[in-house]
Amino acid sequence: MGNQNVSKKFNEEFKKMVVDLYSSGSAVKDLSSEYGVSEVTIYKWIKRFTPMNLEDGTSVTTDDFIQLKKQMRGLQEENEILKKGYGHIREKVSITELSTIIEQHKDQYAVQTLCDVLEIPRSTYYQSFEAVESNRERENKELTKRIIEIHAESKQRYGAPKIHKILQKEGYLVSLKRVQRLMTKAGIRSIIQQKYRPYSSKCKVEERDNLLNRDFSTTTINEKWVADITYIHTLRDGWCYLASVLDLHSKKIVGYSFSRTMTTDLVIHALDNAYETQNPKEGLIIHTDLGSQYTSEEFSNIVLSRGMKQSFSQKGCPYDNACIESFHAILKKEEVHRVRYLDYNSAKMALFQYIEGWYNRKRIHSSIGYRTPQEVEYSIRHVA
Repeated sequence: MGNQNVSKKFNEEFKKMVVDLYSSGSAVKDLSSEYGVSEVTIYKWIKRFTPMNLEDGTSVTTDDFIQLKKQMRGLQEENEILKKGYGHIREKVSITELSTIIEQHKDQYAVQTLCDVLEIPRSTYYQSFEAVESNRERENKELTKRIIEIHAESKQRYGAPKIHKILQKEGYLVSLKRVQRLMTKAGIRSIIQQKYRPYSSKCKVEERDNLLNRDFSTTTINEKWVADITYIHTLRDGWCYLASVLDLHSKKIVGYSFSRTMTTDLVIHALDNAYETQNPKEGLIIHTDLGSQYTSEEFSNIVLSRGMKQSFSQKGCPYDNACIESFHAILKKEEVHRVRYLDYNSAKMALFQYIEGWYNRKRIHSSIGYRTPQEVEYSIRHVA
């Protein structure tokens, strides 16, 4: 029963992750068994999301190709319009002004392309910039050189604030933002990872209705959902954030989203995924804490538009949302704290495999009679 396909709906992120696993070496037969999707369906996803190799060495997926064709048609129309307008003002623009535009954008586009578009000979552009580089550029080069030296002397331990202080002591008149900008451009940063501290708000938190009121009992699935955010550390990308939505009846993670930033979009994406796969009836309670992402007007409007009722924990009462916090604790103990993720993408893949392949489909829970969340949901959806 653990391999039964409970829901015929799969969100786009789920499909892409299955294809990524196939690309990483997993067999279609194994993926079908692991995630409850037919082999025929998986092959369709592979065809849709697997890149096609082009003559220039690049690759695009079928979806990308369709989108590119639409964009090309739009760009061709825009180009014709711009050409007609540009012809009237070209004679009023000086060579110096055009050369400055090329200089400002040469990192994004080829010089030859810029010259062709602006109708200026490439030799003319180069001649106009044979002059001595600006004082600002010379200062930036000197500063960058000293920043790299200070960074190396500290054995890469110093970040922008400390390097900024040293530069000031040495007589450089430079702002912290400029140091940060030059460090970013040079690709250097401190190797010291700051300890994670949840963001605290000095604003007064407004109490909201607690419809759940610690009553975690249910009679069926899609009756009460709980949601929360937890943090996951990666070596290259630092702190990343996982927003999860759990069904209190089946203990299934019905929706989740993983991102480098903790924003309202993160929790909306998790809720959208849950709604898309579960298709709940109106009246479902979605319970969260009083975090700014969940109390935002944008999130509340999404909840209202889906016919759900929003419920909040009381300020300073973590037990009000204990079930979802329990899931995150299990996730940390069984997966996150056992490994060190290289970057965001490796963490995202590992979380998909844990949640979709292990927690929802294979991990038995004592609170639901030592069954898996998938088995509980399947038995309800297929009851006679």
